[in-house]
Amino acid sequence: MRRTNFKGVIIFLGLTVCYVLGEADLGLDTTKPKILDGKNVPNNPTRHAVKSIQSEDGDIIDCIDIYKQPSLDHPSLKNHIIQLAPSYNPNMEEIQTSEQPLRSVTSQVWQKSGSCPKGTIPVVRRRTHNDDELLSNSRKKSPLTVHQRNHSKAILLTEGYNYAGVKADIKVWNPHVESDDEYSTSRISLRSGPWYDFESVEAGWAVNPGVYGDRQTRLFIYWTVDASKKTGCFDLTCPGFVQTSHEIALGAAIYPISVFRGLPYQITLFIFKDPNTNNLWVQYGERTNIGYWPPKLFKTLTYGAECAEWGGDVYSSKLEQVPHTETQMGNGNFPDYIDGNSGYMKRMRILDISLNLKFPEWVGTYADEYWCYQSQYVSDYVVDPEFYFGGPGRNDLCP
Repeated sequence: MRRTNFKGVIIFLGLTVCYVLGEADLGLDTTKPKILDGKNVPNNPTRHAVKSIQSEDGDIIDCIDIYKQPSLDHPSLKNHIIQLAPSYNPNMEEIQTSEQPLRSVTSQVWQKSGSCPKGTIPVVRRRTHNDDELLSNSRKKSPLTVHQRNHSKAILLTEGYNYAGVKADIKVWNPHVESDDEYSTSRISLRSGPWYDFESVEAGWAVNPGVYGDRQTRLFIYWTVDASKKTGCFDLTCPGFVQTSHEIALGAAIYPISVFRGLPYQITLFIFKDPNTNNLWVQYGERTNIGYWPPKLFKTLTYGAECAEWGGDVYSSKLEQVPHTETQMGNGNFPDYIDGNSGYMKRMRILDISLNLKFPEWVGTYADEYWCYQSQYVSDYVVDPEFYFGGPGRNDLCP
């Protein structure tokens, strides 16, 4: 039996800057629109579609000309020259043969119905009727735009150095989300800047009915340049992130999903900075580079992150109150490092400024609401440190 090792896992006062203050109630007016540069809604991308695919789950995937993608509507990306591939691949680790049976492959539902040709990118057609409706929704207190207040996290984090990347294998679940204006994610993140005005990027999976219109588990990315006060964007819902892959669709449903005592389906995600262009790339699996955030979008994150995170995040207006939300984190169970029947992340890595991909020198765990969602770090009797997290939300100890 493995046991947890909490030696050296200390929450330093410095974490207050990196996380606690950064995610606490900042007193933000969440009724304000969170629209990137006042232009959260790009021009209708379907007019540039060269092909459309009807997915069995109800999604429509439009294959958009890569050079006419909505991301290039961002004012900072005028005349932007697309980098089709990273100039350097820092992913030098080889998967041990003994690990391969435990790393079951996932894909996306829409891929069973077709594929997009090279030179295009797959874009999930939003389930809103028009851009005016999407813009109207973005001005409401909805999870499409509000990504700062009303959060409860259970995370593993590291700080104190300059980080050029963060990576993990993330187990895929389909947690219960109580209300349409709530969501649950499992993700990796890089952050830089002061707590009141930080920049951050995230990648992971989410159940987010407010954004996607259903409760499927979907691949997502998110970014903000001002602690989500006026900016914040999921996937390609606003200009900025430049997609290059014709194989992976941001916001598309993932399958298969893990079930208890079944195969542990997971996704491998890696956010890393290209040392030559400073583009922040998102890699899916060990080979597929989805796209990147150009450095012109950021001020401090361009030069490296001050904090890296792994873990779960629940968004709800019913946190830290009675009754608490029943929205789950992970699969709704508290950390279970024996059977793996909870949210977990494995093969966690940071990329340092010398381009060494490694486990960080020190880490700390944190949970906003311990009796609702918990975190557990395991380092003894395992080949590689592991992180388990999750919880049911409302329960006898979290009424």
